[in-house]
Amino acid sequence: MEKTFKFTPEEVRTSVKIIQYLRTAIGSSLENHDEQKVRKYIHQAIVAGHVHRDVFGLNPILTSLQTAQIAVDEIGLHRDGVIATLLYGSVANDDDHEEIDQLFGENVARIVMGLAKIQKLYEKNPVIESENFRNLLLSFAEDMRVILIMIADRVNIMRQIRDVEQEEARHEVSEEASYLYAPLAHKLGLYGLKSELEDLSLKYLEHDAYYMIKEELNATKKSRDAYIQQFIAPIQEKLTEAGLKFHMKGRTKSIHSIWQKMKKQKCGFKGIYDLFAIRIIIDSPYNLEKQLCWQAYSIVTDMYQPNPKRLRDWLSVPKSNGYESLHITVLGPESKWVEVQIRTERMDDIAEHGLAAHWRYKGIKSGGQMDEWLANIRAALEAGDNMEVMDNFKMTLAPEEMFVFTPKGDLFKFPAGATVLDFAYRIHSKIGNTCVGGRVNGKVVPMRQELHSGDSVEILTQSNQTPKHAWLSIVTTAKARAKIRLALKETQVKDGLYAKELLERRFKNKKIEIEESIMGHLVKKMGFKEVSDFYKQVSDGKLDPNDIIDKYVEIRNYQENHAKEHEARSAEEFEYEGPVEDLSSQSDDVLTIDQNLKGIDYQLASCCHPIYGDKIFGFVTAGGGIKIHRTDCPNAPEMRRRFGYRIVRARWSGKGTSQYSTTLKVIGNDDIGIISNITSIISKEEKILMRSINIDSHDGLFSGNLVVQLEDTTRLQALIKKLKMVKGVKQVQRI
Repeated sequence: MEKTFKFTPEEVRTSVKIIQYLRTAIGSSLENHDEQKVRKYIHQAIVAGHVHRDVFGLNPILTSLQTAQIAVDEIGLHRDGVIATLLYGSVANDDDHEEIDQLFGENVARIVMGLAKIQKLYEKNPVIESENFRNLLLSFAEDMRVILIMIADRVNIMRQIRDVEQEEARHEVSEEASYLYAPLAHKLGLYGLKSELEDLSLKYLEHDAYYMIKEELNATKKSRDAYIQQFIAPIQEKLTEAGLKFHMKGRTKSIHSIWQKMKKQKCGFKGIYDLFAIRIIIDSPYNLEKQLCWQAYSIVTDMYQPNPKRLRDWLSVPKSNGYESLHITVLGPESKWVEVQIRTERMDDIAEHGLAAHWRYKGIKSGGQMDEWLANIRAALEAGDNMEVMDNFKMTLAPEEMFVFTPKGDLFKFPAGATVLDFAYRIHSKIGNTCVGGRVNGKVVPMRQELHSGDSVEILTQSNQTPKHAWLSIVTTAKARAKIRLALKETQVKDGLYAKELLERRFKNKKIEIEESIMGHLVKKMGFKEVSDFYKQVSDGKLDPNDIIDKYVEIRNYQENHAKEHEARSAEEFEYEGPVEDLSSQSDDVLTIDQNLKGIDYQLASCCHPIYGDKIFGFVTAGGGIKIHRTDCPNAPEMRRRFGYRIVRARWSGKGTSQYSTTLKVIGNDDIGIISNITSIISKEEKILMRSINIDSHDGLFSGNLVVQLEDTTRLQALIKKLKMVKGVKQVQRI
């Protein structure tokens, strides 16, 4: 019998303190009875046995309280975010969404469900596996607060697992904090939390390196503080004389960033000279911020020699996460380079607390670029497989970014490492698809040329250029990758149409009619699983049309001779005469068709391709086997007239768990992208597989046959209904 979940005395004391803090911090934003309803919901979850300690033995209720405290204190979340944080550890299943909606509102319910989805991914293993990564990103993309709470949650977990015994689990959690959550915090401007995640990850993953640097910093703290005071004293005097209201502070680099520099420069601790930065924070009205920051910059650079190559102007063009500041590196006393950061109180608040600080400065632009970033996540989800999406996502989290210009002066932002081809696709898909290179700062360069901040870029195109698969290794942005993949799919369809037309002309020259069933048999016999692969090899010249025609004639002649031997006739020789519900009148026995049927040799007829759910009958062949036909098969009337004694009643048994092949004829306007839309719908359908597609296009119209595999007529009708809703599709029918 499972034990009831209980708190330890220490957990009770800690929980009470946090509840008192939250009550004070966000009490004004709470609605009537919110606290009582949260308590009741969590209590019911405990009684029902839905609350359990995690892999580290941590109390999930206390963990939620600690995470909520971080979310309020260091991120700035209020009522909806805090309640969602407290509830999500107690959610039993998706049905709770409606109850939470009724108790606390739709916003809280949406956040809780996003958090609960992520929690389920961690139930078996605390590290995200690649196949779950897509679900993780989808949960992130639903509501920005899901990301913020998960960052707070990961910071809290990293704080709590210092002394746990589960070394392997701690190692995995730390790795993920380093490669996913720290970059996420950076993207959102949560620099304090980002540094804490990185330092704690280093502490758990590379224990010796962490404590070596920590001890060195402690040993040099006294001399470092003395140097900082020597550096800032004359600056303070000049800024005061200029009438500026400000305060200054020295900030030592994080242990993680020092370790990264040591590895990059391949040197010891004493080889790192820029261990700290000086921050000048100005008290300024919003309309004078830039003016006063540049005034302070002028004073500092008049006193100390600046390095113009190290100027970073995020006043004129803020980072996508809202970060604004002016960075300059100057030569200080004892010929040491010192980084000086100049910003206002508002800018410093945003730098420390990220997007949450924007919410406190109403009327000031924020969030638009983050919406674009989330949109790019969604584009990546639609474009690639899980590992590829993970790679793209990591690229979008890269801390470095740059700004480049069009010849007309329009400004575009890209991650570091973006190429001319990325720029082309950012302008327009058509420009990207026909790109052959570019002109950067007046110099002609190849499309793989990396761009740098301040570059002026002009794209060079040629009308006969088409996207290549190798381009996927040139671009770095998810948006460009998605557009290239889409173009490659459309090119594949066009190549298939060209190859089909080529074969049709060759067949016509030899006065041979093409039958789709024979052609399908030929494709399989030649070893192709997909018709598109067959046509691609024809288009590329790897298959000789004359050899294909010879094989086609051979198969056709064999089938004709075989049909004569068994007195079977082509369906084209008959006209449909009406319903055949009475086909079974010749027998009182019923043949039950089931995937486990044994002892009877039966096959599904290729002339009408019956699937589970169709009305069917059996036809005893000359060889003694039974062919299963649809009751509306074109051959049914003639079978009834000539071979009524061979007909047996038949019906399906069990459930449609097998896959059946059927063909759909689609007719519509030959619009750009319509084929991609059709194939996209089929690919997204669960348990439906597209086996082949053949398309003809004439005078603005296309006619195509789609061969799909599915379980039953219910899925078939649902698919037909969805295809009919595609813009430009005029008719969809089963053949």
